[in-house]
Amino acid sequence: MKKLNSLFVLLLLTIGFVFSVSCNSCQSQKNTGREPASTSYIKTSPDFNADSAYSFVEKQVSFGPRVPGTQAHNACCDYLATKLAGFGATVFEQKANITHYNGQNIEIRNIIGSYQPGKEKRVLLFAHWDSRPFADEEPDAERQKLPIAGADDGASGVGVLLEIARQLQQRPADVGIDIIFFDLEDWGQASFDKNFVSGEWWCVGSRYWSENPHTANYKASYGILLDMVGAANATFLREGYSMQHASNVVSKIWSMASNLGYGQFFVQRNGSYITDDHVPVIEKRGIPCANIINLKDSDHGFAPHWHTLNDDMRNISKETLNAAGQTVMEVIYREK
Repeated sequence: MKKLNSLFVLLLLTIGFVFSVSCNSCQSQKNTGREPASTSYIKTSPDFNADSAYSFVEKQVSFGPRVPGTQAHNACCDYLATKLAGFGATVFEQKANITHYNGQNIEIRNIIGSYQPGKEKRVLLFAHWDSRPFADEEPDAERQKLPIAGADDGASGVGVLLEIARQLQQRPADVGIDIIFFDLEDWGQASFDKNFVSGEWWCVGSRYWSENPHTANYKASYGILLDMVGAANATFLREGYSMQHASNVVSKIWSMASNLGYGQFFVQRNGSYITDDHVPVIEKRGIPCANIINLKDSDHGFAPHWHTLNDDMRNISKETLNAAGQTVMEVIYREK
């Protein structure tokens, strides 16, 4: 999963209140249950099935690390495209060859599933499906060179979106929905690599799609990114770029979560600026996007399992999947 914006962190360090502004979450909260939903609020969306979403996460992890160029990566890609098609989406697979920072030629595979492609009004939902090729946050230097399972960082967002796709087949929304699984998000240079190469090496798949969309002149009313939405006790803060470019979308999502009783997950505090897949979609396609992402008070701003070998199914909570999934579903099913 991408990185905390380094310039933003440097600025905060300079003015002396790093996480009080950038990651106000930063007190760990016990998300052991659900707050009471608003008594006057009537839910519109179908019931999100957290067991189903969990199984989709588990299936992705079962292929092994989804590092581009590996057999596990290709097998999982085929699975995701097949599932979207099976859930009634019109599926596009976008392939491209990318020369990465290390000179390696990598084939990326973005997977797009469109619902009601003829509808003019559209909402974009997206997540990355690849996993990081090295666990560079491991304290043991030898273990840092091993690939991570990426259960939370990648698979959780995809699992939630697959369950939403399943629901869209059974009961279409009133607007067009596009679901995109972006590739090569998480292969930025490792922290142990001393020969840094300047360039944009994170979020490569989303940047490619943003410059070469599957439909000419693609537009959406707004987009929602789900990244690391599976861990217990998740705290989804209002991410910086989201607030800068799509504060109305953030307000819509966070208010909906509160109405549904998920306010302890969707915390009403501002968080860090995160370099993530929503950034190129905002900058290159002009689509306002909100990033639903678990932010914590730590040196790197994320949960302890981030970019370590501990990012496996032990971290995945059905409660958190349900909070993220039901909230996003309620948002899109209320669109007209």
